Amino acid sequence: MQAKTFYGFEKILAKEISELGGANVKIKNRLVEFEGDNGFMYKANYSLRTAVRILKPIHKFRAKNEDELYEEVKKYEWEDIFHENQSFRIDFTVNSPNFKHSQFAALKVKDAIVDRFRDLTNKRPNVERDNPDVIVNLHISHTTVTLSLDSSGEPLFKRGYRKETGLAPINEVMAAGLLSMAGWDGKGNFLDPMCGSGTLLIEAAMMAMNIPAQLHRKHFSFENWRDFDRDLFEKIKETRLNRIKEFHGEIIGYDINMLMIKVAQMNIKSADLEEFIKVKQVNFFQTKKEHFPLLIIFNPPYGERMEIKTEDFYRKIGDTLKNNYPNTFAWFITSDLESARDTGLWYSEKIKLFNGKIETEFVKYEIYDTQEKD
Repeated sequence: MQAKTFYGFEKILAKEISELGGANVKIKNRLVEFEGDNGFMYKANYSLRTAVRILKPIHKFRAKNEDELYEEVKKYEWEDIFHENQSFRIDFTVNSPNFKHSQFAALKVKDAIVDRFRDLTNKRPNVERDNPDVIVNLHISHTTVTLSLDSSGEPLFKRGYRKETGLAPINEVMAAGLLSMAGWDGKGNFLDPMCGSGTLLIEAAMMAMNIPAQLHRKHFSFENWRDFDRDLFEKIKETRLNRIKEFHGEIIGYDINMLMIKVAQMNIKSADLEEFIKVKQVNFFQTKKEHFPLLIIFNPPYGERMEIKTEDFYRKIGDTLKNNYPNTFAWFITSDLESARDTGLWYSEKIKLFNGKIETEFVKYEIYDTQEKD
């Protein structure tokens, strides 16, 4: 199987899969390959925090042109996967001089599936773009064709708890990846000083208590497959829920914008985490460290969210951390690639990531108490 993720999170996802029980885990570019049965596929979808979607390869062959592609796809027993009264969609990635028009290749796959059902049942499944029952993933590299089933359906960053977002939000998979990368293990306390819609706070709480990533998700695509075992899935969910643990630290969010505080509160309530997360309307630049030990991770505003000069804003971030947050590890992610220097602080680590198609840097500062003690 393949679990797709964002650039830079491959090692984190591989560790997650290994700890969950996946076999023969291999790191690739923006994905991790692994072996497991259907039960593990259910568990992976329900539990993994840094996977975007999970693909199950079902048929691999060679084809030199669209006619060979059509014939080979039509031979496959699609009636064992889904019913003729269900809908499906073809997602595709084509990198081959033999298939110069990737959409046409996808169309031939669609035709082959439809024609097989029509020949067998005199009925044809509908093709639906937005909310299909089954998603077939077509991957062509040179003459190698791989057909997979998308077991997730909606991307796994759509956890189901976020009701509202702010400007330039970080999605849930990105938030979980940043937390893992920064070493958040649920021990100590966590602060997001510019929390926006609260995604980092919610993911931090779920990680701290080992709450399954998809606890609030309503549906996975694999539930539409003919071989879906609901009893097994329910047992897996029950087992994962029994692994939830207590958390004794503090998870705090600040934001200067009262509207964003209300949005964060709405999302936190939707995630059933009001008891564990506190949000306050506070200007971070006027705060001091209140919790020990403390990990800080945040997504500073930028671009259209900025109301002041970028250099001044990041200088204030640096001054606040240096003067008011001694003995703290502080991380932030930014698409303003010069911002690390504007803080006036020396960063101890800088990691290149992509938030969607936007190149970003995840920067770590180690703030120490500079006061001499007798």
